[in-house]
Amino acid sequence: MIEKVAFTMYPAKDVARARKFYGEVLGLKEGSVGNQGDGWWVEYDLPGGGCFALTNFTQDEPSANGGAIAFEVSDIDALCADLQSKGVTFKSDLIQSPVCRMRVISDSEGNSILLHQLHKKR
Repeated sequence: MIEKVAFTMYPAKDVARARKFYGEVLGLKEGSVGNQGDGWWVEYDLPGGGCFALTNFTQDEPSANGGAIAFEVSDIDALCADLQSKGVTFKSDLIQSPVCRMRVISDSEGNSILLHQLHKKR
């Protein structure tokens, strides 16, 4: 029986570049990190729970059009302004829905990341 999502993983062609993007640009803190030669596995334990991982152990190519991770954010406008000042590539305009606001960006490897902010409940 499935209980929860254990982690979400993205492939990385250049692990050093990807670690810089997720650590310095997005501000995520590294958790478990391991390597075997040039093969890397890097985990980021997310503040509200869950785990995001980067790896070059697989031969998978980064996917701009495949699945995407969605990070919940507290202030999408401020975050987007900060990321724009850091030269991050935006793949969408702000998307409005009845329950949330979203915007899609690209990581350093070409993977899609969805920034997601729920509307405050009244």
